[in-house]
Amino acid sequence: MTQKERVLFVSQEVVPYLPESNIGKIGRHLPQGTQERGREIRTFMPRFGCINERRNQLHEVIRLSGMNLIIDDTDHPLIIKVASIQPARMQVYFIDNEEYFQRKFFLKGKDGKFFSDNDERAIFFCRGVIETVKKLGWAPNVIHCHGWMTALLPFLIKTVYKDDPIFENSKIVYSVYNDRFEGQLNDRFAEKVKFDTLGDADVADFGDSSHIGLTRAAIKYADAVIIGEEELTPEAAAEATGCDKPVLGFQDEDSYLDAYSEFYTEILAEASILAD
Repeated sequence: MTQKERVLFVSQEVVPYLPESNIGKIGRHLPQGTQERGREIRTFMPRFGCINERRNQLHEVIRLSGMNLIIDDTDHPLIIKVASIQPARMQVYFIDNEEYFQRKFFLKGKDGKFFSDNDERAIFFCRGVIETVKKLGWAPNVIHCHGWMTALLPFLIKTVYKDDPIFENSKIVYSVYNDRFEGQLNDRFAEKVKFDTLGDADVADFGDSSHIGLTRAAIKYADAVIIGEEELTPEAAAEATGCDKPVLGFQDEDSYLDAYSEFYTEILAEASILAD
């Protein structure tokens, strides 16, 4: 029996856990549509403190929790929680940590200011997803990233984890959205990204931690790109359409499920041809 193709969805937003947004709606319906089209799925998002655990019936997965991730020379415990979206017959995994994700807000505080540690929250989220998928022993054929908080993931998969048997054959798709923020994440973002065998030259692409800088780096290390919104900023549109990767243009609500599924098929077929 042929194994089903596997698609890993990594999204900074999924409805109904966060207020409705374009990313959140796609994060909710794309995995379901992909599963209904015959593929296996896993979906990950951060466990932001504004998510009501009781109402959404989140519970900790003890066998996956308990690891520590070192960021900027500090240990941060990784907690994994899961919830089910019953109508879709799908589970959502949540990356949690008391320091990064317990505050009752999303990306900005009560004062409307962008959190100063959003850079470390993004690093923790991306590394937490990778380590959890490794623990699950679930090798994805496609990894589809949604939102700037996932921009580091293509880089990590293609550098630090490139020889890991779980990810060595994975193809990465990065969707570009209008989820921009003002300014830079942190002046030391590139330095914080460094771990394991990475040196200064390896993380040079993250010297610019603005939204467009993260978009550029994510596209560089991805295998394919999807334009996730009809009206991107001119800078983001230029990065997406000007790359040397396969690019899927914007698809409306009625067409994107089939179009994305066909795009995955094309990417995997091309990879198979190159492997032969």
